[in-house]
Amino acid sequence: MHKIVLAAALTGAALALAACSKTEEATDSAAATDAAAESPDAPAADTGSVLDANTATAEQLAAVDNVSPELAKAIVAGRPYASVTELNAALLAAATPEQAAATLARVFVPVNLNSASRDEIALIPGMTDRMIHEFEEYRPYEDMAEFDREIGKYVDEAEVARFRNYVTL
Repeated sequence: MHKIVLAAALTGAALALAACSKTEEATDSAAATDAAAESPDAPAADTGSVLDANTATAEQLAAVDNVSPELAKAIVAGRPYASVTELNAALLAAATPEQAAATLARVFVPVNLNSASRDEIALIPGMTDRMIHEFEEYRPYEDMAEFDREIGKYVDEAEVARFRNYVTL
């Protein structure tokens, strides 16, 4: 049952990311995730997926490591989150700073690359001051391919893909 809930959560997250990024790569990723969720013999789901705090169910949230059922209910109760800074404030009210940071790695409110504040960008897990500057320097982004190209000058493909879990246009 846990695998089915996790597969459903990952499918929903992949579809949400595909809708936000509107690129072939995201669509291909969502299709692959859908196919994996439909196949009972599929390998375990990717634990790197990020759920949107505004759309994930309490059950999907509670399936995430370090998210208790109580924290999942608190996240759902605080909706809608206009920004990741609002989500972070809600997490800090219900959890320790360490738990909040761990939760943001898997539960997030995507930041708009063209309008996000410095504080919002800084909440992307693993973000450094240098990367915040790089995210801001290339504004406005016309599409996610431009983001991939420009940020890819500073980090490898895996890190660009990881950052894409937290951003939108």
